[in-house]
Amino acid sequence: MKNIKYKSGFTLAELLIALAISAILLVAVAVAFHASAINYQRNEEIFKVINSARQALFRMTSQLRTANAVVHDAPSNECTLITAAGDDITYRYNSGDGKLYLITNYDLTDSDYVLCDNVTAMNCTKTTGIDDEGFIIVKSVQISLTVASDDVEKTISAAAVIRRNMD
Repeated sequence: MKNIKYKSGFTLAELLIALAISAILLVAVAVAFHASAINYQRNEEIFKVINSARQALFRMTSQLRTANAVVHDAPSNECTLITAAGDDITYRYNSGDGKLYLITNYDLTDSDYVLCDNVTAMNCTKTTGIDDEGFIIVKSVQISLTVASDDVEKTISAAAVIRRNMD
């Protein structure tokens, strides 16, 4: 009769084994959750960087399409133009600080405006032609912008045809 009383529960060794298995499972779940949270943060950071670059490219191409003139011999890391409103501006990539700047050439007293951070490369390729008076004009511009966040690097591109020079 006495043996039946003690056989109905778990032994101390069984409880310790169950506790160890539960602890291992909880640690595995915590590690997976932590990895998921880190991955989410990295994806959010690269999304913000790419979104900023897209907005900068949209602004650049919008102004290029309606530009009165585009400088044909500017370096490949910049694009200088006269906007439809008559403003003389330059979009310039500075490799020293990894930023894309909007520079207002008509007002040298103001500070340069940062359009995009985390830029690792920019290339502006201009397609030129000759107008009726024999002057070199820019017909279109292709812009390639490479941005990085941590070890992820993405290149986005855009193109604009200068509408005033479509002939």
